[in-house]
Amino acid sequence: MRIDTPMLLGPNQPSQAYPGGGRGARFRGLDAQGSPEPEDWIASVTARWGQAPSGLSVLEDGTTLKDAIEAEPEAFLGPDHVAAFGADPFLLVKLLDSAERLVVHCHPDRSFAQAHLGCAHGKTEAWLVLEAEPGAEVYLTFRREVARDELGDWVSRQDVDRMLEALHPIAVQPGSAVLVPAGVPHAIGAGILLVELQEPTDFSVMLEQGRFQGGDLGLGFDVALGCVDRAAWSLERLSHLLGPGLGQHGAVLPGAADPFFRAEHLLGSASDRIAGFGVLVVVDGVGELAGEFPGRPLPLRRGATVLVPYAAGPMELRGDVEGIWCRPPAPDAPRPARPEV
Repeated sequence: MRIDTPMLLGPNQPSQAYPGGGRGARFRGLDAQGSPEPEDWIASVTARWGQAPSGLSVLEDGTTLKDAIEAEPEAFLGPDHVAAFGADPFLLVKLLDSAERLVVHCHPDRSFAQAHLGCAHGKTEAWLVLEAEPGAEVYLTFRREVARDELGDWVSRQDVDRMLEALHPIAVQPGSAVLVPAGVPHAIGAGILLVELQEPTDFSVMLEQGRFQGGDLGLGFDVALGCVDRAAWSLERLSHLLGPGLGQHGAVLPGAADPFFRAEHLLGSASDRIAGFGVLVVVDGVGELAGEFPGRPLPLRRGATVLVPYAAGPMELRGDVEGIWCRPPAPDAPRPARPEV
């Protein structure tokens, strides 16, 4: 295994409780029947909650990416990143495709995770929509303040209608970008394929059980519901969670995402350059990555996912191709417990 070249990554699809719609497989150019899982964990050093090693990416030589990074962190992540964050990539990227609406759930923030789960990361995430059926929606944040007892009653009785009525529905289309702060309740509607950037954990509190069992992170719901943001979000405040999206060249997420992760829409026609550690998801076209790394330029097409180690050096995206360049936070980025919006 060479660390001084970009690495094409194949699918990494840990089993999930909900069905995929085949969009992820078709995006990758795979047989949808042979790759039915709804999630593809790209360059993952994160295991599924309670199911390790499921979820960890495995490289061509059989080494997990987690072990490879821990063995040579500066080669993968760069000295500035390691000085700031250690051998932790501070990033997980996924492809997510559901044949049905996902359950209403939320994720703990960093302070809750540190206090109750012994982890430095919560799970703030962001969605970049690649495909969406007409009328597709996501659901995000409460429209009114919800009392703790009221929320507990909804969860215990599984009153899903009340949960959904209390959430803001947001229409999405290809190109939409949505930041999802840790703590806010949310759900992704059916018929959507998206790239998800997130903190590298698998922590979820399932307000709606659906196909899932448990969902309280082993804490009991009396404790787990303490991570839920029950505040009322106005439409004006909610608007700050919507980024420029994939309709423009450059940064696609709102600035509040910067302490957690970064994403840019790159164009081969602009000969965009990249450098440092990150994950490139090719969303359209055909092209190549060229640089001073050994060997020929790396050919790219829609659906390719590429791990770019720091040691591979700067490189250029060329051709009639578009990609999403996903990166961890900058080493000097502020580190709030949750996005301030």
